[in-house]
Amino acid sequence: MRTPRITRRTALLAPSAALLLAACSSSDEDPDAAAPAPSEEHDSSGSEQDAHAEHDPDGGPPPAGIAEAADPTYPVGSEVLLGADHMPGMDGAAATISGAFTTTTYSVSYTPTDGGDPVTDHRWVVHEELVDPGEAPLPEGAEVELAADHMPGMEGATATIDSATDETAYMVDYEMDGMAMTNHKWVVESEILPAQ
Repeated sequence: MRTPRITRRTALLAPSAALLLAACSSSDEDPDAAAPAPSEEHDSSGSEQDAHAEHDPDGGPPPAGIAEAADPTYPVGSEVLLGADHMPGMDGAAATISGAFTTTTYSVSYTPTDGGDPVTDHRWVVHEELVDPGEAPLPEGAEVELAADHMPGMEGATATIDSATDETAYMVDYEMDGMAMTNHKWVVESEILPAQ
């Protein structure tokens, strides 16, 4: 049987390929572990998960013109559990309600203005975080300009409405991977459970 010949080019490329493969995987990952199945509630794109790594821990005040909810299920100060998976470590996290609002809330897809990868099904932006949106609710497929700045490259981006809900929209305080998140925007009522 003939032994394959290793050329100089092959010998030079092998270490480069090994470095490239090592750079593409995290040291915490188990290469034999299966990737987690996407949530049925929210199919987060990898690019959204990556962008959330740069999420400002202070969400800031609510947008101008948004109406506070008169009698929310979870009033400000309520201790709750999150059932949303917008960011790693969010699903099942204990949180405190920091704001409750009556508005239309949208899931949107957009390409960040900073050249980042397209984001699909970003949850959530509220009607008051759109530039000159007209009357709510906007239909699925409508194109809008985002005024929200939840993540880098979001403000000023053109987005498409994927879905809309009129559930109460909440801002929440919680801890993610040891980082205190305040006024995180947004979680809708169906993504919240009472604290046990």
